Amino acid sequence: MGVEIERKFLVKDDSWRSAVESRTRLIQGYLADGDKATVRVRVTGEAAYLTIKGPTAGVTRSEYEYPLPVADAQAMLRELAVYPAIDKTRYRVRAGEHLWELDVFAGENAGLVLAELELGSEQEAFERPAWAGEEVSGDPRYYNVNLARNPYRRW
Repeated sequence: MGVEIERKFLVKDDSWRSAVESRTRLIQGYLADGDKATVRVRVTGEAAYLTIKGPTAGVTRSEYEYPLPVADAQAMLRELAVYPAIDKTRYRVRAGEHLWELDVFAGENAGLVLAELELGSEQEAFERPAWAGEEVSGDPRYYNVNLARNPYRRW
């Protein structure tokens, strides 16, 4: 079974930019959002994925991801997904022993910058960088599926 253990933080400033290891633009949309599962389609460069996530318990949830043909994923985004689609650039930044993913949102969610850290267990220790502000792991407003339904610009 696939499991995701993820902590999420608001980003306070741009000091992380000097440590960027890579960046990727992501376009993603949500096909279903229910009590038992959320279904997402994502296009990133020349690859695409269908992801199914279970409900969050603490900072843990089940996650299954499968490759898709890019043309199929683009059609799903156009024809089936909740709009607006999530448009963001993901930067990978090392801090301490961990590789963080910082998402700089565009479009209807412009102005929002979130840092995510995937862990091996909920108790795993990590170094919290100075640019990592308030933790929002448990705040559903910051779940991407909710940013698609109620974008940051409308708050």
